Order: sequence, then structure tokens, then C-alpha cells
Amino acid sequence: MTVEGRVVGAIAEPGLLVLIGVTHDDTSARAERLAAKLWGLRILAGERSCSDEGAPLLVISQFTLYGDTRKGRRPSWTAAAPGPVAEPLVEAVVTALRSLGARVETGEFGARMEVSLVNDGPVTLIIDV
Repeated sequence: MTVEGRVVGAIAEPGLLVLIGVTHDDTSARAERLAAKLWGLRILAGERSCSDEGAPLLVISQFTLYGDTRKGRRPSWTAAAPGPVAEPLVEAVVTALRSLGARVETGEFGARMEVSLVNDGPVTLIIDV
């Protein structure tokens, strides 16, 4: 993942790319539950988890996950928490993952990031805890 041409986060082996959207009622307790779920989720080869394999996670804040397209032709972002609310909660997920023993790379909060992905599967899940 790059910001203005410089690499800010990358994983070079099989692991998880995690896009995190934060909404208004999210809490630090919910962030900790999400971290535990991500660390133990058995979706890698052989039904193994990141915790089983020591696989890395690349965590990126993604407010656009809460884009509402039900009305009109332009998404509404009102369900996404503002930066001052969202940033500490994304950091709480990263901190909780690291406390579980995870190797975590991150994006740069609020930056325009270019993300490259090789998706083995493909498998994309929405995880709501």
C-alpha cells in the first residue's frame, strides 16, 4: 500500500487484508472483539487462522464501507464516524491484534492510499461483531 508513491504498509506472505469501517456506535470493546475474531478466523489454507499460522494482517481504515447508495446517484457518508472518532478505534483494533501476538502492518489514516491485492480465492467477508 502506498501513499504519494511511498510504501506505508505491506505484507509479503499469505495473510489478511482488513478494511475497517467505523460507524457512530462503535466502541473500544467492539474493536477488541473484532481483533479476536480476525486473529482466530479459520479462513486460510487448510481451515487455519492467522493465529495458527502466524500470518500477518494489513489493516486499513476505510470509511467508504459505510457509503449509503440507496438514494440518488451520490453516496452518503453520514453512517461513517468522523476521523476523530474513527482513528482511535482503528488504532484500538491494531493494538488489540498486536497484544494477541499478531504481526500487523497499517495504512496511513486519512491519506489517499493505493492498495494492491492478490486475492487467493477470492474470498471477501463482512465481519460485524
